[in-house]
Amino acid sequence: MSSAEIDFYELLEVSRDADDKVLKSAYRKLAMQYHPDRNPGCSESEAKFKAISAAYDCLKDPQKRAAYDRFGHDAFQQGGGGGAGGFGAQDFGDIGDIFETIFGSAFGGGGGGQQRPRRGADLRYDLQISLEEAFHGKKTEIGIEVSQSCETCNGSGSEPGTGTRGCNLCNGYGKVRAKQGFFVVERPCPNCHGRGEVIEKPCGDCRGEGRVDREVDLEVEIPPGVDTGTRIRLSGKGEAGPRGAPPGDLYIFVHVKDHPVFQREGTTLHSRMPISFTTAALGGCVEIPDLTGETNRVDIPAGIQSGKQLRVRGAGMPVLQGRGRGDMVVEIAVETPTRLSKAQREILEQFRETETGEECPESKGFFDRLKDTFGV
Repeated sequence: MSSAEIDFYELLEVSRDADDKVLKSAYRKLAMQYHPDRNPGCSESEAKFKAISAAYDCLKDPQKRAAYDRFGHDAFQQGGGGGAGGFGAQDFGDIGDIFETIFGSAFGGGGGGQQRPRRGADLRYDLQISLEEAFHGKKTEIGIEVSQSCETCNGSGSEPGTGTRGCNLCNGYGKVRAKQGFFVVERPCPNCHGRGEVIEKPCGDCRGEGRVDREVDLEVEIPPGVDTGTRIRLSGKGEAGPRGAPPGDLYIFVHVKDHPVFQREGTTLHSRMPISFTTAALGGCVEIPDLTGETNRVDIPAGIQSGKQLRVRGAGMPVLQGRGRGDMVVEIAVETPTRLSKAQREILEQFRETETGEECPESKGFFDRLKDTFGV
């Protein structure tokens, strides 16, 4: 009788009414007993392991188990009692995947193997620039200390003229197994760090790392319109990976310094502009430069009040990686004179004598409300 015809319950050494817990326990016990790693070169153990794995895969699934209980092995034959085409061998999946799910990749068919080379670390550099530099953009050079591929060994980590050999601890597998109770856990080999090989004679300059720390100068191009928080990525300019692994990236984080005149909000430049009370009363114009150095005329309407904002179109910051510029917004602050000459005071006294209250409607309205409310 072939292994395919042996009763699944007999293979797992359980009764036909065994519950899921009993099935799992029986399978684990037999899988550990017959696994090929525990019986190297034994074809009978390997066949038995595959058979009990197939049996458990069937019986742990309620639908497959019901079909098997009713039709037996015919349920999985093409055109069998399990329906059109039956379940078929494809429904069992990969035996190694089943075992790997339970015991880890140490025994699985798809797991294991040497680790891929570890990529170098990404680095961060904080760059401060002025608002003018953020407006125009710039090319600048920065100096950083970063690990670079060792020139002596060309990043291999080995002394020139020497090479590598298989790791004795993991036998070149890159991983080692340790038993923890019933389970076997697989970890990267501590001797070769998962590479499966070790250096025969480490390079004297990099001590086998394949990289050394060096001061390097890098050119960074700052595009017009950057703002605080803008991140510029320099691909492959981070730390070199160990022993020839790919390098990481360098990220430039931009910080725009405060400006003595303008405050920035996106592409809009804000500025607070004090004007005399006579200019506020009579109107006029002022000229204010933008970050290009060009002068922009700002017309002050007569009777303007503090807090009023005047907008100059297209005089703000450039759009990052786009076209056009934002606006400049000027907030008016009417300044009351604190130093008056005798002649100026006399003029103001004459003006006050001619006041009717209609000159300042907001002030008149406030006192009118006081009178109506409190009768004063």
